[in-house]
Amino acid sequence: MDTIIEYLKQLGTDVGLKIIFGVLVLFIGFKIAKWVVKMVSKGKAFTKLDKSVQSFLLSFIKIILYSLVIASVAIIWGIPTTSFMTIFTSAGVAIGLALQGALSNFAGGLMILIFKPFKIGDFIENGAVMGTVKDITIIYTILYTVDNKVITIPNGTLTNSNVINYSTLPERRVDIKFSAGYHDDIDKVKSVLMGVAEAHEKVLKDPAPFVRLTAQAASSLDYTFRVWVKGADYWEVYFDMMERVKKAFDENGICIPFQQVDVHMDK
Repeated sequence: MDTIIEYLKQLGTDVGLKIIFGVLVLFIGFKIAKWVVKMVSKGKAFTKLDKSVQSFLLSFIKIILYSLVIASVAIIWGIPTTSFMTIFTSAGVAIGLALQGALSNFAGGLMILIFKPFKIGDFIENGAVMGTVKDITIIYTILYTVDNKVITIPNGTLTNSNVINYSTLPERRVDIKFSAGYHDDIDKVKSVLMGVAEAHEKVLKDPAPFVRLTAQAASSLDYTFRVWVKGADYWEVYFDMMERVKKAFDENGICIPFQQVDVHMDK
């Protein structure tokens, strides 16, 4: 009985020490992992990378380090390496099946970083969603909309759909359709529209503004109005043109017609 009690004490002591040591390794390991990630993020070579790449690499490094710490603790607690690897592999297969979408998003994140269809700071549109790219993680891309909403989009969705990047090129074209009445002189309407375009200080001279009659609609003549601007000036010029054209039409007696229908009464 004394031998059994002594054995149990020794066993309890060994198990307790392993548990305590494993918890310490877990705590210290996580602290070291955070410190490593912090040091990497401050490295000179790292800071020269694109912000999109920085965000992705930090997330990836953090996951790898945390996985190594957890594996070390499992070994300290006496889980055999072969058993641990078997469990890890089985869990990996199960998690892989359960997280097919997440793995697709992970692959999508790699594709975004390799081919760079957009980067942090770009203004993009994906279907009905548009905003400024704030962050690119290994799974999601974060957008800030113009009205300050946060949109989280899976990377897999972005890589498998059309993405419009409004920030890649330095210049953008403002396209607006203006309508005038059939009784208004075409040359006069074109002259007024061209005058408004050329008078705006943020409209580029090259390429030159474009104004042409493009449609004879049921109740109006429709004119295509195009001017080129710097990307950052797009919305300012767009709204300015809407206001200035209306004022110019009023000053020159040009009518903006309402939709109308002619009804003929049969006597």
